Amino acid sequence: MNLDQVHLNSTIHPTCLQEPPLAIDVIHQIDVFGVTLYSVLTLMSTLSLLLYLEECVFVYRNVSHPKKTTIMWVSGAAPVIATMACFGMWIPRATMFTDMTSNSYFAVVVYKVLVLLIEESGGSEAFLKRNAQKTFTITTGPCCCCCLCLPRVPVTRRLLFLLKLGALQYAILKTVLSIISIILWTNGNFDLSDLEITGTAIWINPFIGVLTIVSLWPVGIVFMNINSTLKSVKIIPKYAMYQLVLVLSQLQTSIINILALNGTIACSPPFSSVARGTMISQQLMIVEMFIITMVNRSLYHRIYDLLPFNHNGTDKELDAKTILQAPCEEFTA
Repeated sequence: MNLDQVHLNSTIHPTCLQEPPLAIDVIHQIDVFGVTLYSVLTLMSTLSLLLYLEECVFVYRNVSHPKKTTIMWVSGAAPVIATMACFGMWIPRATMFTDMTSNSYFAVVVYKVLVLLIEESGGSEAFLKRNAQKTFTITTGPCCCCCLCLPRVPVTRRLLFLLKLGALQYAILKTVLSIISIILWTNGNFDLSDLEITGTAIWINPFIGVLTIVSLWPVGIVFMNINSTLKSVKIIPKYAMYQLVLVLSQLQTSIINILALNGTIACSPPFSSVARGTMISQQLMIVEMFIITMVNRSLYHRIYDLLPFNHNGTDKELDAKTILQAPCEEFTA
């Protein structure tokens, strides 16, 4: 070992090379500013959860099945992520479990957003009847936004099945891979900082990334082709909030983790560089998800008028028999 290495090792605080601290260690070393910050963030996450529960009561009483279940899932993404982030903030060593829980929940939300788009159109049968004479463009992100040569496809029952399957696979496989990752982590085989070719993280995480892109494509296809029809139910801001949760919970977290692994985020005892990056990510997530929860409440905590079947002469008019047979909850939000 040369003199430079000895000097480097002597200047690094021992806690910067350790695992994330225990919750009791965080409490013992917290200062007045930390107490204020942790209290405010905990209050934000608690309010997010309470607002969501109040919204669930409203939706349960005013919207019939199955739409009410879908709305509860979609609107619950922000408060669930905020609650898990709060647990991860107070208990740093639990972030592996809290992050996996949040990501698995959001994987289901991706599929539920597709279901919500279909139910806002009146359900699967009404969706097919409304778009029976149309063709959908599939040149949308994140897969094929640049492939302008792709043909438009007719709206059929088979296409609807494939779209649902494309979104559902992520909800199933992401949850399975999260469970496998936690099992490997408890055995010391899964480490996000291990970028060696023999590490499991370097194989599992890119595969999850591919599954994510594949699942987002069907949702983007449906939204881009029917958003003008669903303006009366405020589908554009609803979809925007879903996209914002996606970016903040996935992209923002990944960027902060990469900066922490590279040492860009400095060590601050008792937190190592990686643990401090995770802590910053959790704290930002609580504030962001609290704001999104407030916006979602204004979007979902209401009852909309019936969705008209004829929009500027572009939609095919459904017959009276179909309207009478369709459940009333499929036309209310």
